[in-house]
Amino acid sequence: MGLFNRTKPATPTAVAVAETPAGPDLAHLTGDWTIDTTHSEVAFSVRHAMVTNVKGRFTEYDGKLHLDGSTPGNSSADLVIKVASIDTNQAQRDEHLRTGDFFAADTYPEIRFRSTSAERLRGDTYRMSGELTIKDTTRPVVLDLEYTGSATDAYGAERVGFEGSTVLDRTEFGLTYNAALETGGVLISEKVKLSFDISAVKAA
Repeated sequence: MGLFNRTKPATPTAVAVAETPAGPDLAHLTGDWTIDTTHSEVAFSVRHAMVTNVKGRFTEYDGKLHLDGSTPGNSSADLVIKVASIDTNQAQRDEHLRTGDFFAADTYPEIRFRSTSAERLRGDTYRMSGELTIKDTTRPVVLDLEYTGSATDAYGAERVGFEGSTVLDRTEFGLTYNAALETGGVLISEKVKLSFDISAVKAA
């Protein structure tokens, strides 16, 4: 999550694809950043009743990044999500998700991600590996990331943006609740897509 290179090859040759890590022109990205939650989103989607996706998000979270614009592998991220802030736009469903059938928010109030490694793939794409903890169960996850730009905003703050996603098996984190459908299959898919749309502000 902090491993960004906007440089693109002039022609799509085989040599150009094997690009080098972020160059000196990205040195300004190096430093500590705080996720701006008012301009970011941590969201998820899951298949419901075998026919459609239910989408939701977490509205309360804190995240810090350390970016190294010259050596992406030195970048790191730490994100803490408040489980009780889950929002699927349906109050009864949200309350159920906070119970012991799912997240047990009273007992396990936080979801945490801590990175363990980062690498640049090519172009504006990166990969970050880390450990995700849900309900006191920690498992490795891999995030695919895309750098979306950097700028100085109207208030003089330096910003950087990226999008990312990963697919989880919720049962591996103790989220096993389900119900069988009369027509076959189950009410809730085991696979959950977790996605990030992040704007971060550089520390002074």
